Amino acid sequence: MKLEKLKRALIERAEKLGFDVIRITNADAIPMASGKLRAWLSENHHGSMTWMEETEDRRHTPKALWSDVKSIVMLGMNYGPKEDPLAYINQPDRGSISVYARSRDYHDILKGKLKEVAGLLATRGGGDVKVFVDTAPVMEKPLAQAAGLGWQGKHSVLVSREFGNWLFLGSIFTTIELPYDEPEVDHCGSCRRCLDICPTDAFTGPGNLDSRRCISYLTIELKEQIPEEFREAIGNRIFGCDDCVAICPWNKFARQSSEIKLAQKDDLAGPALTDLLALDDQMFRDRFSGTPVRRLGHTRFMRNVLIAAGNSRNPELVPQVINLLSNDEPMIRAMSVWALVRLLDTEDLFRIKENHYPQETDSDVRLEWEKALATKHQS
Repeated sequence: MKLEKLKRALIERAEKLGFDVIRITNADAIPMASGKLRAWLSENHHGSMTWMEETEDRRHTPKALWSDVKSIVMLGMNYGPKEDPLAYINQPDRGSISVYARSRDYHDILKGKLKEVAGLLATRGGGDVKVFVDTAPVMEKPLAQAAGLGWQGKHSVLVSREFGNWLFLGSIFTTIELPYDEPEVDHCGSCRRCLDICPTDAFTGPGNLDSRRCISYLTIELKEQIPEEFREAIGNRIFGCDDCVAICPWNKFARQSSEIKLAQKDDLAGPALTDLLALDDQMFRDRFSGTPVRRLGHTRFMRNVLIAAGNSRNPELVPQVINLLSNDEPMIRAMSVWALVRLLDTEDLFRIKENHYPQETDSDVRLEWEKALATKHQS
C-alpha cells in the first residue's frame, strides 16, 4: 500500500512538471533486446556510431549499467506538432527541420524535470536513483514498451495510442521495487506505410533500420561527406527526417504538445534557403542556440543546406552558392560544386570552374569538380 501511494505521488508530480505519461517496469523486463541489438550491430547498421558497439555490454540489460537497479520509471513528454510535419518537404526553396529539433533541446527540458521526480522518489522511498535522457547506454524504447507507454513500430520508433509517434522519453532507475505496469502490445498489424515512405530505402525489413541509409543519420550523425547516392533523395531535409513517423496512422489520435512546455521556434519551421546560405559560423550559433541543430556545427549544417539548394533547382540561389566556393571548409566548397551542377547550365559551370578549380588544393573538392564536369559532358 505504501508503494502504491508512492507511485501515485510520482505520477502527480510528473504530470505537474509537464510529463504526459509515466509507467514503471522491471529491470529484467527486456531479455530479448540484447539479441536484436547484437544482430543489428553485426550487420554494421549503426554506421559510424561506434559508441553503439562500444557500449553494447552495458546496453543489453539495465543491470549491466547498474547492478542494483530493481525498477525503471519511464516517462514521456508529448511534442506533437501543430501542423503537418511533412508540409515543408514539398517547398524546395525552404529547408525541412525535424519536428523534435524545432524547439529547445529536449535533453535540457527533460533532465531537470526528471531530477525533480527522482528526488521525490528518493526522499519518500528511501532508495537510490539515477536519471537518464538519451545520455547513457539505455535501451529506452524497449523499456518504454515493457512499461506500457507504447510499442516499437516497424520503423523502430515508439508508437503510442494516445500520442502517436511524438514522445520524448526519459528514465529513472531506482533500487526501490515499485509496482509495475503492464507492457503494451504491437498494434501495427499489416500496415507498412512507415517502411514504404522512406526516401532512401533505409529499412531492410520491419523493425530493422540500416542507419547508413537513413536521412536522419546522414544529416545529423555522419561527420563526413554524404554519399552521392543519397543526396538527391534527401531533397530539402537539412536536419533529420520525419517521413516514417509522420505517415503513421496512429498520429491521428495524437494531441498537440503544450505551447508553453515545448514551444516551437517560428524561424525553425521551414526556414528559407536564402537565409540559411547567408549564415556564417557566428550567425549559425546565434540562430540555433539552445536547439539540437546547434550541436551539428556550422560546417555540416551548410553541407546539408547546399544539398537542399542543389535539389531546389532554383537559379536564384546561384550567387550565394558561388560565394561559398571560397569558404575555408573543404566540405562546404565540395557541396557548393555539387549544388552548382544542378543550378547552372554547362557553359556557366565551366566558366566558374576556370576561376576556382586551378587554385583548389583539397583532393575531395577537386574530385567534386571532376565529377561535375563529367556529369555535364554526359548530359
